[in-house]
Order: sequence, then C-alpha cells, then structure tokens
Amino acid sequence: MGGHALVPASPTADLAVNLLDASSLLTSFGALGIAVVMFAETGLLIGFFLPGDSLLFTAGLLARSGAHSGPHLDLVQVLAASVTGALVGAQVGFVLGRRGGRALLTHSRSRKLHEGAERAEELLARYGHARAIVLARFVPVVRTVLNPLAGALGVAPRTFALWQVTGGLVWTVGLVLAGYGLGSVVPDIDRYLLPVVGAVVALSLLPVGLELLRGRARRRAVTPEASPAPAPSARQEP
Repeated sequence: MGGHALVPASPTADLAVNLLDASSLLTSFGALGIAVVMFAETGLLIGFFLPGDSLLFTAGLLARSGAHSGPHLDLVQVLAASVTGALVGAQVGFVLGRRGGRALLTHSRSRKLHEGAERAEELLARYGHARAIVLARFVPVVRTVLNPLAGALGVAPRTFALWQVTGGLVWTVGLVLAGYGLGSVVPDIDRYLLPVVGAVVALSLLPVGLELLRGRARRRAVTPEASPAPAPSARQEP
C-alpha cells in the first residue's frame, strides 16, 4: 500500500526558548520553569541575567481565569514553585558562599556581576544584615550576589535563613498576586504586557529607593552642621 510516511517534528522547534523572555519560559516549561529560574537567579551566580521580577508578574497574569494569550497556569502551583525556588536557591547560594568564599566572584569576568557585588556589600554595611537581605530581593543582580556574599562574610546562618525567607516570601508572593490581581481587574492587559511589567519592576525597586532616602536623611541628622566662625572681637584702643 502506498502512503506518506509520518515525519517527526524537529525537536529544535520545541527547544527554541528565549531565557530572557518571561512569556517564552512560561509557555515552554510552565510552573516548573518558574522554580528553576528562581533557584538559578537567587542561588547560582550564572543566573544573574534571568528575568525574575517579570517572570513572577507574568506568571500571576497567566494564572487568572478567563481567556488570555499564553498558557493557563494554576495559581497555587505558581506560588508554590516561586516560593520554593526562591527560598531554596538563596539558601544554596549562602552555603556555596560559606564554602567557596570570594573565589566565586573573582572567577567571574562579568562587570555587571561585580557591580552587583559592590552594591550588595554596600547594603550589608549600611543597613545591617536583616534589612539588607530583605531589600536585596527587590534589586536585580544584587539578589543573586548577596546570598553567596553573605555566606562569605560570615553572616550567622540563622539570621540569614530568617530574613531570606521573609524577603523571599514578600517578593515572590507579592509580585505573583500583583499580576494575578491586576490581570483580573484590567481587561485585555495582555496587549500592554511589556509596559506593565516594566512599571512593576520599577515599583519593586521602590522599597530600596525609600530606604536609601531614609538613610541619607538619618546621616544628615547625625552629621552636625558646620557652625559659623565667631566674628573677631573688636580690639579697643586705649
């Protein structure tokens, strides 16, 4: 019997994933991709370029009910994957930092990564361990570098675990629910996805900006103002 042989689809067609595009990652891997990206971005220095903020927000958008472009995700699965990846990743990064020290950073040639390390050290020195660990979650690259850096600098494991869990929960759950809530209220938000994600990423940096302003205000209050030099007294002539 004559017939046409079935030609299997090329596997490369399904593997063309843009790692910098949240929608592409979610379409290809779903909730599992969220966990992997969160783990890599917060636990491995090679993951500093991954789109953590936009991925969380977009995943929340795709978890809402109703018709929309992109895959339909389950909100519970998205939250579980986000939280698990972010918390486990940060803890692994901390352990690697304790064991490998600064060698993890010195081997990297990425200018962006070294700039992130400088900002992470500045956060730790200026705001103390607790606030720095929480605030770093909202700053791209810094949230990648601070975890191993905290381990290398000898931050107490219990202190790190407590505040990385606190910051990780606020960051992941907050951005996912923001996407879910906004997508449920605003119709056809998919058309404006890029500007909306950009605005959300900017808003996620707001806590750090406010903390920087408060720090400057405190330093101004502590630094005494230069008092004017006393006027020379007039010398009376006899």
